[in-house]
Amino acid sequence: MQALDVISVNLWHILISLANLAILFFILKRFLFKPVKRLFAERQATLDSAYAAAEEAERAALADKEEWEKRLESAEVRADAIIKEATDNAKYRATQIIDEADIKAEGIIRRAESEAELVRKKADESIRREIVDVSAAIAEKMLEREVNEDDHRAMIDSFIDRIGDDNGGDK
Repeated sequence: MQALDVISVNLWHILISLANLAILFFILKRFLFKPVKRLFAERQATLDSAYAAAEEAERAALADKEEWEKRLESAEVRADAIIKEATDNAKYRATQIIDEADIKAEGIIRRAESEAELVRKKADESIRREIVDVSAAIAEKMLEREVNEDDHRAMIDSFIDRIGDDNGGDK
């Protein structure tokens, strides 16, 4: 029965082992579990604060992004307004330049017309003077001699030829 002695159960050993286990459990709980639990709580708090800071930073980044998008949109609107204003100014200036050119052209046309009218009046006056001179010459020739019908026709033809030659050969 020696084999049974090795397998035998000693109640005192079991109670002492259980007592040692209970004491070890309470010591570990007292000195190890609570500090480790506190350390885990501190780490959890640190992680929570880091997550909160990251979420806050993300919210701030999103707010900044929205603000910059609004500013960009506003800048685009202002750029469009500036381009439109510049285009309008250019169109207005082009209209002014065209109007000024039209006014100058009208002035040039009026001056040219008035100069042409003046030249025409001078030409008319010159023709009148020449007609008077020729009429005076014809009258002088007629007074110098008596003129018959053939002489009269010849003088008129001569007068017309002379006027035609003086005006550039036109008859």
